[in-house]
Amino acid sequence: MNDLDFAALLVSRVCHDLVSPVGAVVNGLEVLEDERDAAMRADALKLVASSADQAAARLQFARIAFGAAGSAGAELDLNEVGRIVTGLVKGGKVEIDWRAAHLNWPKDWAKLLMNATLLAADSLPRGGKVIVETTAEAAAPGFTVRAAGQNARVLEEVEKALRGEPSGPLDGRSIQPYLTHKLARLLNAGLTLSTGENTVELVAG
Repeated sequence: MNDLDFAALLVSRVCHDLVSPVGAVVNGLEVLEDERDAAMRADALKLVASSADQAAARLQFARIAFGAAGSAGAELDLNEVGRIVTGLVKGGKVEIDWRAAHLNWPKDWAKLLMNATLLAADSLPRGGKVIVETTAEAAAPGFTVRAAGQNARVLEEVEKALRGEPSGPLDGRSIQPYLTHKLARLLNAGLTLSTGENTVELVAG
């Protein structure tokens, strides 16, 4: 895959993540334009506000986890990373328990952690908890991301892409785990994935 195709698939993934909340904002605004009932207008305002917050959270996450936010060699505050990741799942079925150390990490390590946490959250179709723990030494980044919930699982195509061995052409579902693989390989992070009964764990460092 060339760089242009890779970038196009990442853009498709971001657009896919934004379609639902942006569409909800549009629907809410249409109701506000046409509806005169006070209760309906109040519900529409709540829909617009919550959907706009969700869209903003997804954009903020994608800007760092998928994009080139920050200059080369920049560091990111793990507390801020935790705020962004937690905001991504706010109001959903997945809870993030962020136990990262109070450190600044190299940008690419922070991006790897964000993508690993997203993979863990996506492995919980019925909801659950994702616990994020990191090493306490800034000079030796490492983490454990553990997801627990009913029917926790990683789809085969996702697992193969995470290993850098996609079974077919990459698509909107597999591009994010493949990006995670590329980040881990760039950092020589030794990223591993293991699954158990209702659990998924990603470890690096």
